[in-house]
Amino acid sequence: MKKIIRVPLIVIGSIAALIAAGLGTTTVVNAVASQREMANLEHYGQLVDVDGKKMNVLVQGDGPETIVMLPGLGTGAPAIDFAPVIDRLASTHRVVAVEPLGYGLSDDTDVPRTSANIVKEVHTALGDLGITKYALMGHSIAGIYALDYINTYPSEVTAFVGIDSSVPNQPGSESIESLESVRGLKSLGLMRVLDGLAPNMYEGVDAYTDAQKEQMAVLARHNALNDVAVSEVGLTAENFAAARAQSFPADFPVLLFVADSDNEEVPGWLELHEEQAATTTNGEVISLKGEHYLHHTQSEAIANDTIAFLSAHPAAK
Repeated sequence: MKKIIRVPLIVIGSIAALIAAGLGTTTVVNAVASQREMANLEHYGQLVDVDGKKMNVLVQGDGPETIVMLPGLGTGAPAIDFAPVIDRLASTHRVVAVEPLGYGLSDDTDVPRTSANIVKEVHTALGDLGITKYALMGHSIAGIYALDYINTYPSEVTAFVGIDSSVPNQPGSESIESLESVRGLKSLGLMRVLDGLAPNMYEGVDAYTDAQKEQMAVLARHNALNDVAVSEVGLTAENFAAARAQSFPADFPVLLFVADSDNEEVPGWLELHEEQAATTTNGEVISLKGEHYLHHTQSEAIANDTIAFLSAHPAAK
């Protein structure tokens, strides 16, 4: 009987030792690889002081009117991710791609990721650059932050353009799982392992060079599960709830691009955006064929329609 019991214990002990050795290996490999990747990273944009932290901002083009771009939740390198649209918009506008704290090349922060804090930080960065009049263009959850931004600084924002942007009353916004319990995966190197197994969102997307794709992958791994990511996901439900008490001004120009695929995944997705656009007399919705990251494949249509829309609703001087 003792021998029968002892064999499983030996097996369990051996498995545990193998797991420990494996985790030790992934931890070391991840640390070395991360250090090498960040050391070889190509820097872009410019760093702006925001409450003792550095926020990265890319400015491209020198048109008479400005478009400020805000990313969706967890985008690894926003300024590169938006590049296909920026390159086209920059022919007629000055385009400012903001990488909020915790994103891209910006510093991480432990300041809670409430809409109010995010908005204040972005506004501080723009003020430091002397940018005081602009249209906001945002992907995904930036639609929630934009509502707070527009109502906080109504004299500065001239229009909002949403790229499959979130709306306050969308289904599922009240039940987002916390990331706190999985933070250890990163330091153990398991995030790198999982990253290698997961489908690459940029695979087959011709709008980016191989160098851009690699840069975005490196920064996505670097920023994964940082303080900002954990806090922002944890406060998502609260931020959506706050947005439900806000709306666009009655005559505010709003253009919403909506991915047709999302209407299959989220019942009434297109209708939710049509309802939001209808809250202003200058609202418009354009449905485009594609996935949630519409700007990866529909950059030309997004840029052309945005330029036309903003030309039809010029900023007040």
